Amino acid sequence: MLDVRIAAAGTSPDGAAPTAGDPGELRTAAAEQARALTGARAVLSAAGLSGPRLAAYVQGLVLGSYQFAMPGTRGAPRATPLRRVDLIGVGDEAAIRYGLCTAGATLWARDLANARADTKTPAWLAARAGRVLTPLGVHVAIRDETWLGEHGFGGVLAVGGGSAAGPRLIEARWRPRGARPGLHPVIVGKGITFDTGGLNLKPGASMRTMHTDMAGGAAALAALRIVAEQRLPLRVTVLVPAAENSLSGSAFRPGDVVRHVGGRTSEINNTDAEGRLVLADAMAYAVARLRPTALVDIATLTGAMKVALGVRIGGLFATSDRLAAALARAADRSGEPLWRLPLHPDYDSAGHSEIADALQTPGAPAAITAALFLRPFAGAVPWAHLDIAGPARADGDAGLNSGGATGFGARLLAAWLETLAA
Repeated sequence: MLDVRIAAAGTSPDGAAPTAGDPGELRTAAAEQARALTGARAVLSAAGLSGPRLAAYVQGLVLGSYQFAMPGTRGAPRATPLRRVDLIGVGDEAAIRYGLCTAGATLWARDLANARADTKTPAWLAARAGRVLTPLGVHVAIRDETWLGEHGFGGVLAVGGGSAAGPRLIEARWRPRGARPGLHPVIVGKGITFDTGGLNLKPGASMRTMHTDMAGGAAALAALRIVAEQRLPLRVTVLVPAAENSLSGSAFRPGDVVRHVGGRTSEINNTDAEGRLVLADAMAYAVARLRPTALVDIATLTGAMKVALGVRIGGLFATSDRLAAALARAADRSGEPLWRLPLHPDYDSAGHSEIADALQTPGAPAAITAALFLRPFAGAVPWAHLDIAGPARADGDAGLNSGGATGFGARLLAAWLETLAA
């Protein structure tokens, strides 16, 4: 990760930071500037920047300098060899630290999502979460197939049943002393480490990016990393139901009936709509066992959302106007835009099943009916669903993003949690 620090007195600048624009414009301009810089070290004048604008500038420098390389490999040649930036004309160390914290966590989310499935099994993902979060004071519990069976995670077990790499539930808990009483947000992130589509097999070209189908889980874990690094006085739990949707004689089938945590059942009619099944289990578990005051899930859930909103904007559904507004403000602050869509009752009947409580894939409009499928698992808890199928991945280097996983949602969720903690 790029090292950004305050320059020593008397250092001469190689260039100047852009100073015009809001934090979002500064963030993007900094990312483009980082790509254009050459050499291992640059000295930049950032006079006039402080607070959120300086933090955004640091975020942009770090995000723009990113390229992925698998741990233990040489990786691809780096277009930007930049390793360090010294800033002249600034004294706001707190803003620099915040920028490095939030950008660093975003890069971790990118690394997790960019890792290939020959390495990234559910167990690997769980171990990585523990390795990074435990030293920060986060308690990470890793639940295996036996535990999942004992606790009724029928959706996770069905989706993961076709793979030799067994499913896991990652439960990461931040419980600081002095946490604000009466608040316990829970975030559920989809953790499908690879998605073949199962028996409803995807075309080969559509599988090429499916190692990033756990980008929602990566963003949720990265948001908790930001919370822990800042020592926020807020109780937070992150759940990542992790599974590989694969193809074998033990794979689940169209026509199966899956029983979720709490007993609600789903009739399977498309094994390639697996994400909602694992989210449903984790959401029901959260409501039954964790007593959340707010529940947010984040997932690369539907291709329909990418069609509706493109690749830069995430979809937002919510049962609470207050929660929706809070997430929208956090999205504006983090530069990760959301657009709210309706949980319209006219589409409820599409999920009717003759043999189960609900049909897993009710049909068009697919992004809305997917959200409606999930809604009962939130119970009476204020709930929001973030469908990030579009902005979770980028085809190439542009703006804040490098080709591959973007880490979309990590800073957004952290900004929301920071507001709650305040």
